[in-house]
Amino acid sequence: MEGILPLWKPKGLTSHDCVYKIRKLLRMKKVGHTGTLDPDVTGVLPICLGRATKIAEYITDGGKEYEGEITIGFSTTTEDAAGEIVEKKPVQEEITIEAIKEVLNSLTGEIQQIPPMFSAVKVNGKRLYEYARAGITVERPVRKVKIYHLKLLENTVSFRDGLLSFRFSVHCSKGTYIRTLAVMIGEQLGYPAHMSDLIRTASASFKQEHCVTFDELHSLIDQGKVEEVIFPLERGLLHLPSMEISDKLAVKVRNGAVLDMPDKWTDEETVLLYEGKALAIYQSHVQKPGLIKPVKVLRNE
Repeated sequence: MEGILPLWKPKGLTSHDCVYKIRKLLRMKKVGHTGTLDPDVTGVLPICLGRATKIAEYITDGGKEYEGEITIGFSTTTEDAAGEIVEKKPVQEEITIEAIKEVLNSLTGEIQQIPPMFSAVKVNGKRLYEYARAGITVERPVRKVKIYHLKLLENTVSFRDGLLSFRFSVHCSKGTYIRTLAVMIGEQLGYPAHMSDLIRTASASFKQEHCVTFDELHSLIDQGKVEEVIFPLERGLLHLPSMEISDKLAVKVRNGAVLDMPDKWTDEETVLLYEGKALAIYQSHVQKPGLIKPVKVLRNE
């Protein structure tokens, strides 16, 4: 069995928990996920099966979409609702919808983020959350991420007991911490804030309507119909530019050969080469101008 199984991850499980369960359910070892979701976050988690595990990183690169809620009035250690309160500042004056939209617009485009201490980013060989649990604060690397859109969901703004909350939708690049984005929005509005809810609504080309729950997966396995919800690995590469090649060139590509650079190929491009099915992912050869080399051979038979 090979392909991509878009799972609707339930609350309370880690991404690794989901992989473990699917390994058991499908009785196969070669299973991987495509980007960690925190236990409290629900939503789209494409699971790669068999040969499709080779392209997990490309699905991760395909961008993510989320719907979340920001609560303004206090911040937490983890930047979400699971953490301990760090700072409180009740919202006393009116924050208009126009002011919120202005802040969201200002954070659209390329921005810089500092990953939260409770995250899986490695510093000096250790995960940040390992330092955080030991009560150690370390200098964290600044990273650039892209926010393609960041929109207020109308009619979701509420104010109660000094806390302002509202829902938003965001389309962002890999590496974006939505928790940190919530904190940044609060800072620009002049208050401590945290992410109080989050749902991933899309990962690369996979959306909620493509997903199955664990209950549905159990039922499909019992009926012998699980392959009906597994997408071919090519579906995870739709965001890459692609090029169809001849059968003669396909033999070389399957063997991972270095090739002459085709016309209209740019140095930055990563291109999928296919002959009916995806064969390999190629990019420009850094050491040898005018040539392209395989980054990943997907099918060699």
